[in-house]
Amino acid sequence: MIACLDGRLRIKELDQVVVDVGGVGYQVLVSTQTLAELPAEDEQVFILCHTHVREDALQLFGFASAEERSLFHLLVGVSGVGPKLALTILSGLSVTQLVEAISAADHKRLQGIPGIGKRTAERLVVDLRDRVASLAATVRAGDGGGAGPTHDDDVIEALTNLGYKRAVAERALGQVQDRTLPPEQLLRSTLALISDL
Repeated sequence: MIACLDGRLRIKELDQVVVDVGGVGYQVLVSTQTLAELPAEDEQVFILCHTHVREDALQLFGFASAEERSLFHLLVGVSGVGPKLALTILSGLSVTQLVEAISAADHKRLQGIPGIGKRTAERLVVDLRDRVASLAATVRAGDGGGAGPTHDDDVIEALTNLGYKRAVAERALGQVQDRTLPPEQLLRSTLALISDL
């Protein structure tokens, strides 16, 4: 699993970038929101990632903020929404606007996004309305992005990639006393607690 990339931005295109890390170029699919926040070509860049593995492909999806990545994870959990459609949704509205639209059950605004019909808009609201509440608080505090990445998401993703159920991983992480630990230590502390659940 590749959780983030820290390197030089070599290529910047409409829906993807190439990040050079130690001489290896990683192709990363991004939303227009993330693209707008990235530096110019040949500058240093740090980008959060989601690794999507299929039988015929391995794709990286990149995000400028932890909030955008968290929302991406929620979106791909909705029936009928794959990673590419999730990225299209994140390109259609900013994180703040999307959270507001889902919270307010604003179907019309959601249907204004290319590829989102009436049924998909309804599913997004039904499936995510309650789940975006905690994200809405984070977005308000950080003003919709630009906040530092939270290690909670990294730890949950690492544990699910190791085969643990997401609910079990979240429960174990919730029992860790010091959530400000570096990601490696936070992961070790969570793994130590997960066996007791």
